Amino acid sequence: MSTEAQRRKRLEAASPWVLLVLTLLVWQGLCSAFNVSEFVFPSPLRIWEQLLEFKGEIAKHAWRTFWVTMAGFGIAIVVGVLLGFLIGSSRLAYAAIYPLMTGFNALPKAAFVPILVVWFGIGVGPAVLTAFLISFFPITVNIATGLATLEPELEDVLRVLGARRWDVLIKVGLPRSMPYFFGSLKVAITLAFVGTTVSEMTASNEGIGYLLVSAGSAMQMGLAFAGLVVVGAMAMGMYEFFSVLEKRMTGWAHRGSQAH
Repeated sequence: MSTEAQRRKRLEAASPWVLLVLTLLVWQGLCSAFNVSEFVFPSPLRIWEQLLEFKGEIAKHAWRTFWVTMAGFGIAIVVGVLLGFLIGSSRLAYAAIYPLMTGFNALPKAAFVPILVVWFGIGVGPAVLTAFLISFFPITVNIATGLATLEPELEDVLRVLGARRWDVLIKVGLPRSMPYFFGSLKVAITLAFVGTTVSEMTASNEGIGYLLVSAGSAMQMGLAFAGLVVVGAMAMGMYEFFSVLEKRMTGWAHRGSQAH
């Protein structure tokens, strides 16, 4: 790799952190210059102070949100892969199921929370199911797309060589769908955290969502923003985890882009 390419790669790696620091500096500067009340819009320093002051309480609620989100996300992976395989491998299933799924995905998932509370009570159940409902659709769509867009010419060649439809799907279609799959995981995990937090705001007595409501009721806006920062950090961490996993397991699909 040339010196210029190495410099460009380092710049790309540092650019998000530089932008974050600049954003925080501008944010802090505006709050200080205009003497913005912390009850309206807390400064980054105030959020940091609240984060340190309530770190034990925040950690407890963050852990609850994390494992509940991962439980719902795990269910979404299983259902999304199975449903995506069904839709992508059968034209009939695609025609029958995909329009209904699209309509279901358009429904606001927050509207399901009161129904889930009636069915499962306040607590873990509604949060897990909300995380699942909001995150399985991207996984299903991407798996189905990877299978449905398998080149007809390639499939014809494999059929001539004696491969059955099942062999083509398992040995060629699924590996080809892996880049789509990992791309969907990065989108779905962020949505799962949104679903969990929304559910916790109305149907739980634990978790970051519950903390946001409690802090808002007590006019502790710094604490509320600290909770938002923690949720964002957890989502970013899982996003990066799947990015690394994607590069390790589907490096063949990114080799061309890494050369630039």
